[in-house]
Amino acid sequence: MLSHLAETAGRWLAFRFEPETAHRLAIRTLKSGAPVVRSVHRDPRLSVSVNGLTVPNPLGVAAGFDKNAEVPDALLAAGFGFAEIGTVTPLPQSGNPKPRVFRLPEDRAVINRLGFNNEGHAAALARLQARNGRPGLVGVNIGANKDSGDRAGDYVSGLERFYGLASYFTVNISSPNTPGLRDLQGRAQLAELLSRIAEKRAELSETQSRIVPVLLKVAPDITEEGLDDIVAEVLAHGLDGMIVSNTTLARPGLRSDPGEAGGLSGRPLFERSTIVLAKTRERIGGEALLIGAGGVDTAQSALAKIEAGADLVQLYTGMIYRGPGIANAINQELSEVLDKTGAPSINDLIGTKTEDWAAKPIPA
Repeated sequence: MLSHLAETAGRWLAFRFEPETAHRLAIRTLKSGAPVVRSVHRDPRLSVSVNGLTVPNPLGVAAGFDKNAEVPDALLAAGFGFAEIGTVTPLPQSGNPKPRVFRLPEDRAVINRLGFNNEGHAAALARLQARNGRPGLVGVNIGANKDSGDRAGDYVSGLERFYGLASYFTVNISSPNTPGLRDLQGRAQLAELLSRIAEKRAELSETQSRIVPVLLKVAPDITEEGLDDIVAEVLAHGLDGMIVSNTTLARPGLRSDPGEAGGLSGRPLFERSTIVLAKTRERIGGEALLIGAGGVDTAQSALAKIEAGADLVQLYTGMIYRGPGIANAINQELSEVLDKTGAPSINDLIGTKTEDWAAKPIPA
């Protein structure tokens, strides 16, 4: 009851500001060190180990919230098992003109067309260097500048700049808000990009004596044939897994469509992204790291992603509506699920319903 009241009051206060102002206030609050939860829920049954990464629980913060690596440790202290910063591009960029973020409260959703606004590699690198040596899994989501003459080179630059500090990398080619970026999901361009990424990682792993996992983040607006091509290239170039998915350009059954361009996130994305997630798991196999994102805001939706084949789960829009204490609340409920089902750990539930979800067609 108290948790629900806190969420309601926090949302009321945050929604008195326009979305980007509210976001900056949330970052400042986390930077201040103000406690988000009374105590972090810890349950060894929620721990996940995959591809050399070990996290205390499967809930992570998706890229987009902490674009400039300002608060990864505060997010971990709020109960998230891991945090992903970015998307970071080599040079700072302001993104698309405002207004560019739109809440859809009736749908528990958001439309954004931010356009990779961030302070660039140098600023994020300095902050990650300052926290170097602290515990916790912090991934780095890398992207390309809008006006770059060599977008693949921008990704290689990100890999090189952050290699000594990142727990893992996400190659983000799936944002709909940078013109032409999703063209990199086409097989020929993707093959070239991943070839250069793989070559640079091999070089860095030798000089730095560590192999940092690299994941590819894809859009949910994809055909089965397109997914076949993407997964084939991921496997051919030795990437460690994928994140499914980014925002969608579709507008599935919205109660309140503002008619704005951009990527839709939140609950309306859940079904589409989970179907694509399961189809990805069937194609990529059981050994690859698969992170499910899109529409996660409850223990039930997080569990559904895990059952569909996700090793780990990310959220962002859910935090807009439930506050930064959302991870702790979901993890408490996941422990209750384990109590009820008798499953020894969350790992035992991974992929138990992949076949069911994968049998569904990707929505038109």
